[in-house]
Amino acid sequence: MDFVLVICIVILGLIFDYTNGFHDAANVVSTVIATRVLTPLVAICMASALNVVGATQISGVAQTIASGLVDPNYTSSITIIAALLGAIIWNVLTWFLGIPSSSSYALIGGLIGAVWAQTGVQAIYWYPLIKKVIIPMVLSPLIGCLFSFSFLKILQFFLKRFDKFTRLFACLQIASSALVALAHGLNDAQKSMGIITLGLFSAGVISTNTIPLWVILSCALVIGIGTASGGFRIIHTVGFRITNLKSYQGFAAESSSSFIILFASFLGMPISSTQMIVGSITGVGLAKEKPSVEWKTARRLVLTWVLTLPLAAGFSYLIFMLFKVFI
Repeated sequence: MDFVLVICIVILGLIFDYTNGFHDAANVVSTVIATRVLTPLVAICMASALNVVGATQISGVAQTIASGLVDPNYTSSITIIAALLGAIIWNVLTWFLGIPSSSSYALIGGLIGAVWAQTGVQAIYWYPLIKKVIIPMVLSPLIGCLFSFSFLKILQFFLKRFDKFTRLFACLQIASSALVALAHGLNDAQKSMGIITLGLFSAGVISTNTIPLWVILSCALVIGIGTASGGFRIIHTVGFRITNLKSYQGFAAESSSSFIILFASFLGMPISSTQMIVGSITGVGLAKEKPSVEWKTARRLVLTWVLTLPLAAGFSYLIFMLFKVFI
């Protein structure tokens, strides 16, 4: 039975990793597709390859998920399975609706809900949760918006005087999109590595929360495959339904997003790449000479972000309670 549960944890962890890839592919490629610098197929292939490369570079995010949010000694294999199922359900639901929600906060919510159902609130590390998850969840899109707003204003100032350089931004945007893909792999794949490692520790397969090499490599590969699968429903929302973009505007949004995601990764903060790129695109829309943001879409995205963590927690809580009844 224990062996079966461990296999389920690994499989579900990789399924979540896959849904993270196709769900969040939009974050990586939406701007470069919207500006028509790259075709969708080329953009997604590039993002897939760089997601894999970024995912193999270990940051503090995996350790935060594995041991920094809940007490590993109060988790079980069933807890981790319930957490992953709650996160996967939320990812698939929001993908089906074409809403770019956060896979990161879906997983964290799933973990919190499942642990709460099994042990109670005493097993949750509330201070690290607030410091590394809740506060960055609120501030990161605002910071992304501010960064991209300021960066675009600077670019517009110089482009008015040196407009001949405008065409260079098509090439620069490819580079900034590639950097977002690397940053996405570095931050997002770490979450799947962390939850699988926590599951292996809970099942007694490993004695410490050190991430095994095979977990790193398998998660890196699967998130790349997931990204290659597309996520075109969400690409349309992020790339076309917030504001219209030109190459230099896409470059400003991508550069701002990648910088903040990389910075957060090295601090061990599992922030949402979805929130970052959407916040940055919104900042670009506000910084235009004639500000242009589709606020109806923005309000819908904010509502989804607010609901992600508690609803994913609720799904995993209910799933764990069902397991208690039938197992």
